[in-house]
Amino acid sequence: MSDGSSERHVLCRFDELADGGSKGFALGAEATALTLFVVRRGEKVFAYENSCPHTGGPLDWVPDQFMDEDKTHIMCATHGALFRTETGQCLDGPCIGGWLRALPVKIENDEIILTR
Repeated sequence: MSDGSSERHVLCRFDELADGGSKGFALGAEATALTLFVVRRGEKVFAYENSCPHTGGPLDWVPDQFMDEDKTHIMCATHGALFRTETGQCLDGPCIGGWLRALPVKIENDEIILTR
């Protein structure tokens, strides 16, 4: 039974993430770490588990690179699937109609915070 409390993880400062930028994180022990990434769109941030719904592999091209060339969509490095930044819905590629797993994130005191 849960006591209703949640874990809070400060990921980074809001100003460390450029508009249209992305940044990856790993929380927990190496073998069981939750790998995730955050994307900034204007004054909003979105967080997703770093796992493609098609292959289960990570999405980033190189560390912290999750966006397509024009920084409008999240892009899987393995097969080029495109995902809507605001929802995680796959718009193009082999997992079309699939979704990235969204994670609860907010901006508080100029910090990006994940709660779980």
